[in-house]
Amino acid sequence: MPKVALVGRPNVGKSTLFNRLLRSHKAITDPTPGVTRDPIEVEWQLGGKPCLLVDTGGYKTEGNALDHQVTARSIAKAEEANLILLVLDITELTPEDEEFIRLLRPQAGKLIVVLNKADTVEREILAGEFYSLGFSDFVCISAAHNRKVDELEELMESRLVFHDGVVHPPVPDIRLAILGKPNAGKSTLLNRLTGQELALVSPEAGTTRDPVEGRFEYKGSMFRVLDTAGIRRKGKVHENVEYYSVNRAFKTIEESDVVLLVIDAVEGLTDQEKKIAYQIVKEGRGVILALNKWDLLPKVKNQLEAYTDRVRFLFPVLDFAPVIPISAHLGTGIPELLATTLKINRQLHQRIETPKLNDMLKIWMDDMPTNQIKGVVYKIRYLTQVSTLPLKFVAFGNHGKDTPGSLTEYIVNRIRKDLGFPDVPIELEVKGGRE
Repeated sequence: MPKVALVGRPNVGKSTLFNRLLRSHKAITDPTPGVTRDPIEVEWQLGGKPCLLVDTGGYKTEGNALDHQVTARSIAKAEEANLILLVLDITELTPEDEEFIRLLRPQAGKLIVVLNKADTVEREILAGEFYSLGFSDFVCISAAHNRKVDELEELMESRLVFHDGVVHPPVPDIRLAILGKPNAGKSTLLNRLTGQELALVSPEAGTTRDPVEGRFEYKGSMFRVLDTAGIRRKGKVHENVEYYSVNRAFKTIEESDVVLLVIDAVEGLTDQEKKIAYQIVKEGRGVILALNKWDLLPKVKNQLEAYTDRVRFLFPVLDFAPVIPISAHLGTGIPELLATTLKINRQLHQRIETPKLNDMLKIWMDDMPTNQIKGVVYKIRYLTQVSTLPLKFVAFGNHGKDTPGSLTEYIVNRIRKDLGFPDVPIELEVKGGRE
């Protein structure tokens, strides 16, 4: 697929244009300079033809070490792209713009200058100042007001080469989301899984803002993985940018098949991970507790068993979830992590036929020590599976929604044990009827 990269200094409107072209709010937009840090790469249809659209962090001539990393990533994405959209603010040409343009000169043959914030015809007159830059293609647009964006798309389509051939229906990717608190090692894990430096890794908390996407293959299965912003307690979130980043992180749960909940094994468990866990179970997604930085713990006998027991005690809602020690930095535990992901994904998409379910239900009801609670007889007469991902079963009993939790938990546990769903969340709803 041809690749299109949006580049420019901070606050010229790259992310606004990125969202406008995608017709979706994939990138966070905010007046704060330098919101976008990691490149965001999304598959996109341009004139009905597939290509990749990449939003990059803003180019800066000055700044700290993190700013320099962002700048280096932006230049690298421009070099590897088939088409570059150099986004400039039509109201001003700054020395920072001129320095960035100097660096992009070797890529001039694949570059379009996009003069953004041309909200009116009168503003287009300002374009004359930019013609001396010497590039062949200029387009005046307003990404915020969707002005002349269609003209830009037509020019982009004319400049790209699309490969013809037989298109096979894609095999669905296994969708992974990486969640956890800031500095738990999520971005390091993303880079380890994909074998690429996709996400910036920095000791500065909150480096990742937009979800960073990558793809990789493991044992014949394709994975799509999203690294997300670190999730802190609401009381510690003060910036609008972080607020949107955290909301976007939670949104990725419902867009995933399996969530890798990364826990800093050195720091230990917190209430914040509990809140994330409850949200994962609520959405019915698979979850693995990845105990990262395991290599930094002192070697103690039965340490994993003790840690797992503590996890089960603090996370009763995740009593089914696998607990796997890893080191994203060293790569230890990664094969087990991925093998477990494949196993969970199979369980999430498994469907049991209704006749088999009800044959098993009869056995389960016969196996119950007693179906009486405080003198009341409770019976489950019929069971059916209504969905996968999330896994949901509906049972019909003589007391409907008043069926006690102990009986529903018994049925769920037997479904897990006898039908091959040991590692995934299961929802069971009990209704009345079906005599």
